Amino acid sequence: MLELLSNGQSVAGLDNYSTGKRANLEDVRARVGEGNWKRFAMHEGDIRDLEACRRACSEAELVLHQAALGSVPRSIADPVTSHESNVNGTLNMLLAARDAGARRFVFASSSSVYGDEPNLPKIESRTGRPLSPYAVTKAAGERYVEVFGHVYGLPVVSLRYFNVFGPRQDPDGPYAAVIPRWIAALMHGRSVQIFGDGETSRDFCYVANAVQANVLAALTEEPAALGETFNVAVGERATLNELFDLVRERLARHSPAIANAQPEYRDFRPGDVRHSLADISKAEGLLGYRPTHTLRAGLDESMGWYVESAL
Repeated sequence: MLELLSNGQSVAGLDNYSTGKRANLEDVRARVGEGNWKRFAMHEGDIRDLEACRRACSEAELVLHQAALGSVPRSIADPVTSHESNVNGTLNMLLAARDAGARRFVFASSSSVYGDEPNLPKIESRTGRPLSPYAVTKAAGERYVEVFGHVYGLPVVSLRYFNVFGPRQDPDGPYAAVIPRWIAALMHGRSVQIFGDGETSRDFCYVANAVQANVLAALTEEPAALGETFNVAVGERATLNELFDLVRERLARHSPAIANAQPEYRDFRPGDVRHSLADISKAEGLLGYRPTHTLRAGLDESMGWYVESAL
């Protein structure tokens, strides 16, 4: 939203605030200015409600479908709600975009669809068995997107996000993302929990990279890109132990006592993929995607916000 409004676009949003916060909108408003903010219309509603989706998409030319109920552990604890939001909700958004005559639909998928595929790096054409209900919902979403492209002629693109992080991520709750959760824990003197031996690895992707991929997917005039799925990542991986060291090092600049903090290791969690690393050559070649931020650069850019929000 920030990127779109800053570049003169008119934007309509749809959210039920189940995981987001209204305060985040005020942050965006302050950053884009009142002139740009006038071109934003917020619809409070749920993507499980087809009519709410239709209202939000009624005048949309480009639909960027980011809404989902995230978290592998959440989906294991409550697979029904994850299915309703991520599968039924995606179908509703596709119907609303189709009926509104949208000229592009971009779907936010997930690297979780690679499941137990052991090879690294992950390439879009080679997936394994899903390891969680969340992964199943994202794989189903990709299939629905593909079918709407073939059957209804809706120009579609799917983007498989790899561990996106950045400002305005909620550090609270049992299903908070790892980076904001760890930062909040360290800032408040609580222990950081690592599930497993800490050698699990991820391709952490700063949010600016994901924004770039969405804009490119929405505006591409490359026919070969339509109907395709693309990895959105950096193409580099870090273990959880390495991530902890990076976070601790940066936080110690704000609070020196954190330099001595050590993680608490717990059992591996069911549904977690052991290693993840993206091949981004397809997105580079067809979309012109060039990640601007590594993990370290993303942490440096967003650490101030994380620290302030944790206090």
